[in-house]
Amino acid sequence: MKKGFHKTKDGRTVKKGLYFNMNKAKAEGRSKPGKGSVTDAALKASAKTAKKTTKKTTKKKTKKKSS
Repeated sequence: MKKGFHKTKDGRTVKKGLYFNMNKAKAEGRSKPGKGSVTDAALKASAKTAKKTTKKTTKKKTKKKSS
């Protein structure tokens, strides 16, 4: 196989590109988390300040009969 090419899952031979390199880095553990991804530390911090919700009891509404 020529240098700079790889074989896809469906058997085609194609030039190595962006997604090939991204997937390779991901498999090797070299990839960085995406922009806007939430870290564990941020989740813990927000859990401390989050308001606790309480269950509210609701009354059933009855329809008035009109005559």
